[in-house]
Amino acid sequence: MPDSPNYVLGFGERLTEPIVSTTGGGPKEWPYTFEQARERILPMVEAGVEAIDNLPIAACPDDQSVARITLHPEFYARSYYPATFLEKTELRTVGSRPQTITPEKRSRGREPAKAVTTELFVAGARESFRQLSNVLSESKPTSTFSNNVRGIESFSAMVARDRIRSLRSDGESELPLEVVLHARENTFDSFIIAGFRDFLRELNLDLDTQTVFFSGGLCFLRLRATSIQAQKLAQYSFLRVVRQMPSLRINDPSSVVQLKSISLPRQDAVDSSLRVAIFDGGIRPTSPLVKWVTPIDAPNIGAADPEMVKHGEAVTSALLFGSIDNSATSRPPSRADHHRVLDDLSDQDPYQLFDVLERVKGILSSNNYDFINLSLGPQLAIDDDDVHAWTAVLDEYLSDGRTLATIAAGNTGDRPTDPVIQPWRVQVPADCVNALTVGAADRQGSTWAKSDYSSLGPGRSPGIVKPDLVVFGGSGLESFWTVNSIDGSTAQGTQGTSFAAPAALRCAIATRAHLGPVLTPLAIRTLLVHCTDPADHDLHEVGWGRISTEIADIILCPSASVRVIYQDEISPSQYRRIRLPLPQTGLKGKLTLTATFCFATEIDAGHPGNYTKSGLSIVFRPNKARFENVDSIHPKSESFFKLKEMYSTSQILRSDANKWETCLHSRINKMGRSLNEPVFDIHYHTRTESRVAVNANKIRYALVVTIHVPKVEDFYDQVTQTYRNLLQPLTPVIALPVQV
Repeated sequence: MPDSPNYVLGFGERLTEPIVSTTGGGPKEWPYTFEQARERILPMVEAGVEAIDNLPIAACPDDQSVARITLHPEFYARSYYPATFLEKTELRTVGSRPQTITPEKRSRGREPAKAVTTELFVAGARESFRQLSNVLSESKPTSTFSNNVRGIESFSAMVARDRIRSLRSDGESELPLEVVLHARENTFDSFIIAGFRDFLRELNLDLDTQTVFFSGGLCFLRLRATSIQAQKLAQYSFLRVVRQMPSLRINDPSSVVQLKSISLPRQDAVDSSLRVAIFDGGIRPTSPLVKWVTPIDAPNIGAADPEMVKHGEAVTSALLFGSIDNSATSRPPSRADHHRVLDDLSDQDPYQLFDVLERVKGILSSNNYDFINLSLGPQLAIDDDDVHAWTAVLDEYLSDGRTLATIAAGNTGDRPTDPVIQPWRVQVPADCVNALTVGAADRQGSTWAKSDYSSLGPGRSPGIVKPDLVVFGGSGLESFWTVNSIDGSTAQGTQGTSFAAPAALRCAIATRAHLGPVLTPLAIRTLLVHCTDPADHDLHEVGWGRISTEIADIILCPSASVRVIYQDEISPSQYRRIRLPLPQTGLKGKLTLTATFCFATEIDAGHPGNYTKSGLSIVFRPNKARFENVDSIHPKSESFFKLKEMYSTSQILRSDANKWETCLHSRINKMGRSLNEPVFDIHYHTRTESRVAVNANKIRYALVVTIHVPKVEDFYDQVTQTYRNLLQPLTPVIALPVQV
């Protein structure tokens, strides 16, 4: 055992440098000639235009309508966006969604096969749609326009049934509905919302505009209507989806099983300078937790609900103390603001779902928090085709990477099998790509599994690996212990992802308190994912694995290992080379290389198939002396991140799925002699509205690398000596008891 702990090494970004691109490719092969494509599409256009012309005048505001263009699966990438086609036909894209289709033909004579592609929603004047046939008939086969046409698989009008989701069919009683329009928060699209209000008046319906959310070209609204009225309002051209408003989700399996005696600490939090927020049901002013927590009621909120306060206090206890296993609780890593965003109507009126989100959004917009936790949201499994307002609003707030949010995955993992609704999948907003989604493990010891109730993956692409990780959240086998706020001398047993999420955030906060501001929230998120252990469990059950609640397992390098953190920015289209730290002497025997990349990104809620605006292509080059051929300017690459192979589900992944995932984690085994100045080369891609983005912003990314060489016990010392002027151990800035 060394005389002093081997702390994780920081400033890995000093080992990076820009490089020259090697991109390129041959000419594109097409599945159809232009004549074949035109012959296929013309009847579709004529049928679609007829359907659009038959719509009620009020359903087409400003005499405009929306149709859909499905791209051939070989042409869904952003570089094949049919810009010339849309410009010439005077149409514009207002959204898109992923689709899985079997095209009529494939290029190079291959047999048709099921594949993922993109369905574009295009809007324009009805007269523009009427002229489509003429434009197609008069086009020449050698133009850019003709190539755009060759990349289109189908064209059709939108019909009402395409827009309806999960409505009861009794037809008589009014339902609380969530309506999503293709409309932006600007004067250009104001006619869409005004036209929708007029259209509803013809159906004797009133539009509730008190709480409205805009995100990524979408407008989220709420109203009440019968299912019959909903089917009529679904004729509105710019309506994206109408669905029944889900109820609020807090913690279903929570239960007090027994009490035990505890003693709370007398000290203040370890680092009171950190900004931490909990959004939940509130805590009582007389709670013993107020020593470390500031209770805040959201503006204009109703009366507190006793059961929700009970939930809020248990969530707060989990953030402060984790599961209280011993009679003496540990010192909280930080103070926290507990914002009460739930009231006595939150579990009774489904409309409250928007009110709660409005409260959360308002608080976030006026505060700069380092860490936040949400153990609530809609009782709604994520949807592969559409993004919910909760997800979009939170992802936009988190897109700069300055805040680490933990979100409870949900407690539906034991729901009955339903292949259509899939209620067992992680619950909204656990599909946030910029947040850490946390599921629950059933035990704390070396033998553990997913808690039965913990919701399952996969997430919605990109963000396939959801939950990101699990942490102990209690089960029938072992309770999660929280402070009994009525009597601070006892703890009560409970269970739920509601408590796993703040327990995971507690690990993140403790890491930040221990190592200081040198680590960003994004780097801490990467470090937590990096330090997971999947054991033998499936990725869709536990994500990347279970994290340890021991701070030493996160901030110390394992024996015969070195762990390095890289934190950096990258500009659009830039290529960077990231060197991995190896000593100058050769390595003996086998080694294990583990790497985790995370980045924060802006999002496009109107384009769920192209949801993230940023992506990283990551290439591993293990040996600087080996090249593909004599003309290569960069060393030969090898596969490293294999998400498509790792995630075996019925869901078909896009061929470029890895590129747009905001979190990637993998490990490989190599012989030490096969590595010669190994590197990761990364390239920053941008997209917006399913096309290449213009004037995109820089993004922040973090990388954590661990190299374990069992036969080299002094490996850490060798690396720190070799890179003594570049890498630096991240030693504690605040003394905490660390078991080494």
